[in-house]
Amino acid sequence: PHRASSFFSIPIRAFTGVSGMAAGTHKPTVEVRESVELTEEEERIFARLLDVVRHFGLGTQLRVAGGWVRDKLLGKGSADIDIALDNMTGQNFCERVNEYSKFMGEEQKGIGVIQCNPDQSKHLETARMLIYGIWIDFVNLRSEKYAENSRIPTVEIGTAKEDALRRDLTF
Repeated sequence: PHRASSFFSIPIRAFTGVSGMAAGTHKPTVEVRESVELTEEEERIFARLLDVVRHFGLGTQLRVAGGWVRDKLLGKGSADIDIALDNMTGQNFCERVNEYSKFMGEEQKGIGVIQCNPDQSKHLETARMLIYGIWIDFVNLRSEKYAENSRIPTVEIGTAKEDALRRDLTF
């Protein structure tokens, strides 16, 4: 069963239609939903993450980002969820998730950390853990700045707006 989400705090605008590149040729219509429907597992995950924020008084804003959002707007399932954090590292947040699980008398989960490695275009650390059967990746909000002669960005921790502006929103 799926339910409309109240987890998201901003309205989502939908775009649909057919675009013609030349007379007589059309791209297929892409229907984008106006709301996101969560599975029961996704509802449990988001509730747990918000419980962690509240329990520890973290003041952290959690933002769902990346392919999961795109897939949900297209009515598709997704294998993992990316969460962008505004005030702590993914590893620190995952450790708090485990502390909360212990407090609740539940099993703690392993945390995988992918360290930053600019030589392989990995500019910020990502932490990953399995929550209710779905892989969740946690990363800081970031900004990217490009020099005139380079396609390789300088990456820094950024604001929500900077993070949104650097993302590819194509379908």
